[in-house]
Parts: sequence; structure tokens; C-alpha cells
Amino acid sequence: MSLTQQLWSDVEDIYAQVLAHPFVTGLTDGSLPHESFRHYIVQDSHYLRGYAKALAACAAKAPTDEETVMFATSATSAVAAEQGMHAALVDALGTTPEAAAKEPVAPTTQAYLSYLLAVAHGGSYAEAVATVLPCYWIYAKVGAELLERSSPDPLYARWIAMYGDEDFQTVVDAVLAVTDRIGETAGPAEIERMRRHFHTTSRYEWMFWDGAWRREAWPV
Repeated sequence: MSLTQQLWSDVEDIYAQVLAHPFVTGLTDGSLPHESFRHYIVQDSHYLRGYAKALAACAAKAPTDEETVMFATSATSAVAAEQGMHAALVDALGTTPEAAAKEPVAPTTQAYLSYLLAVAHGGSYAEAVATVLPCYWIYAKVGAELLERSSPDPLYARWIAMYGDEDFQTVVDAVLAVTDRIGETAGPAEIERMRRHFHTTSRYEWMFWDGAWRREAWPV
């Protein structure tokens, strides 16, 4: 079993719960309230700025020029997505990018980013890659699944098209190949750390959608 096969077997139950979550099913049947989607887009804008920094840390730790370029390019793309597609969606939802940037970072967003950045900067290259991988991989799988279902809501259809795009899958495939390369030489202790980080951030992916569904705010 390759490392990526092992990692995915660890989170198949989490992925099934992602697909069954009312936020995700609401995207395709059109039942998701726009206010919940707005919460998601605002929080995702906060998240992507931090995620780009985690990807930049992966680029800095990468052992080859090719992998440095790959992660650095992904970091640039994350910022571009926040500035482009997300800005357009925020505008369509009745606010502005400037106003959205001033909205509070929600608890789950803060916790997820704190974990990502702590591992990306404090862990090994292998750990950093495992920690950022769920955001690539789960989104690609969700995007492909939802693309088959589409959505009666044009806003949701636009979001689905972005993550169901073949170009995005190509990027994900490249990161999966790097992960398997790491798995060929990593020792048992490092593999175990990678599995733990991958499992944790996969849980955060579910929590992120759940927080948007509930329009999560700080309780005090």
C-alpha cells in the first residue's frame, strides 16, 4: 500500500461525513442559505491567506527545486483565488472584499490555521506536506463529486466548477506524487506523525464546513 492509499484509508469515514453534511448537500440541491455560504466565503478568504503561508513554508523546506517551485506556485495561486474568485463571490453576496477582510476570524478557522502553521514551520518537510494535503485532496474529491450533481444556484455552481476543474486535479495529483515519494524513504515514526497530522486536518476540513453551516461565532 502506498502512503497516499494509507492516508486515505485513515479518513474515508471523515470524507463520507463531509459528503453527507447539510452544507455540502445544500450546495447541490440549492437549499444552503446564502448567509451560510457568505460565512463560508468570508472565512475561506481568511483561511487561504494563512494556507498560502503554510504552502510557502513547504516550499522553503522542499529538498528539490521542482518541489520548491510547485509549493511556491500553489501559495501564489491560493492568494490569487482569495483575490479573484472569492472577491467576486463576496461581492455577489452583498458585501465587499474590504469589509469581509475586517470580519472576525471564526474559532474553527483560527484553530485550523494555528495547527497548519505550527506544523508547517515547526515540523519536518514530510509533516508539513501531510498537514496541507487534506485541503488539496478533499476539495478535489468534493469538487469532482459535486460537479456531477451541479446546482440550481448559479453562485454554488460557480464554486463547484472551480474545485471540480481538471487543472486543480492536476495540481493535486502532483502533491500526491510528492507524498508517495516521501513515503518511500520516511521512517515508521515520521510516517506515524504524517498520518496523525493528515487525520487532524481532515477533521478540520469537516469542522470548517460545519462552522459555516452554523455561522459559527465566538461564544464570549
